[in-house]
Amino acid sequence: AKLISIGYDYQGGYGLGAGTFDNKADDKNWPQDSVNVLNSRGLRLGFNIPVVSRTNLVWQMGANYWEQRYAIEGLNGEPVNSPHPLIQSLQQNGLRTLGVNTTLFKPLDDRRFLLFQGSADLNGDFSLPGLMPLKYLKYSAALIYGIRPNEKKQWGLGIARTYRVGELNYIPVFLFNWTDRSNKWGSEILFPARAHVRYTFNPRNMLFGGFELEGQSYRLWDSPSLMSYNLRGEDLEIRRGEIRLRAMYEFSLKDFVWMSVQAGYRINYRYEVDRLVDGREIYRAFGLLSDAPYVMENRLGNPLYFQVSVNLVSP
Repeated sequence: AKLISIGYDYQGGYGLGAGTFDNKADDKNWPQDSVNVLNSRGLRLGFNIPVVSRTNLVWQMGANYWEQRYAIEGLNGEPVNSPHPLIQSLQQNGLRTLGVNTTLFKPLDDRRFLLFQGSADLNGDFSLPGLMPLKYLKYSAALIYGIRPNEKKQWGLGIARTYRVGELNYIPVFLFNWTDRSNKWGSEILFPARAHVRYTFNPRNMLFGGFELEGQSYRLWDSPSLMSYNLRGEDLEIRRGEIRLRAMYEFSLKDFVWMSVQAGYRINYRYEVDRLVDGREIYRAFGLLSDAPYVMENRLGNPLYFQVSVNLVSP
């Protein structure tokens, strides 16, 4: 377990096409625009504190801070002078996540266990001195019933409430952790959130290959450019979801201080703007329960990305 993690995430250049939006409030047309994102990058901090660590119960509490800053230029290398409020907001404010989380591991007997994970996150274009109201918190949770046939294998089934693809969904989840007899090859899978194959060179050097889904719903709260469109009270959110295909190398620097280096390809899954109805999200269930259109559909290119972190791990 990573008790303290300090990292930096960097995505290379890609194109951003911001779509149109018909603002019913004043019958203005939201201009369409395309720009080049030179890079998007940000700090990633994570903290996990063991609260209870006993044979019959393990409980951890944690907190995290992620940011996504955008360096943008106009087409043909020109300075950004976009009339599009979304592009202005990304350029000026970026996106941030500030949250708390908890994990409970409860053995039922020698072979069966329950695993619960929950989080509350504040996501938006806010700055740290000017946080959004806590009423905008997004809640995620997962509960898994698992079986551990032996020390080298555990698997389980459960259900999750998640924003990992950018909008609220309730989905089944599958857990499968395994290590072979030689302690060289293994897997760490919590599907569909992430899945990795692991190769252990030795207890202090490990290589992973696989994917992870990332995403959240971000409130457009601190965007002065939206005021001219009378949209501040419209409850607009960016539904951001992405797939990260990646390789990770984790190794011990000294004792319990480890470094993690990962590189891969970021695939855009969703980057649409949606409106809340009477303060409530439109629950689409992958389009099965609602065919309501997004208020703005955007296009993002798929760049290479790089991430590095230094971690204090548990003994």
